[in-house]
Amino acid sequence: MDEQRFNMSMRKFLKEVGVTSQQAIERVVREEGLGGKLKMKMVLTAEGTSLDHVVEGDIDLG
Repeated sequence: MDEQRFNMSMRKFLKEVGVTSQQAIERVVREEGLGGKLKMKMVLTAEGTSLDHVVEGDIDLG
């Protein structure tokens, strides 16, 4: 495995996940006029592997 190539590819993927996820959250908050807290759950899987990583948390909408 080429560590440098792997690292760059992973960073690119995670950046896309972060940017597009933020845009999706902002859109739903605006469209639905949400307030308070938004309970979030992100599930990460990788096809053909046993990866099943879950991150849960709250976003304070103010």
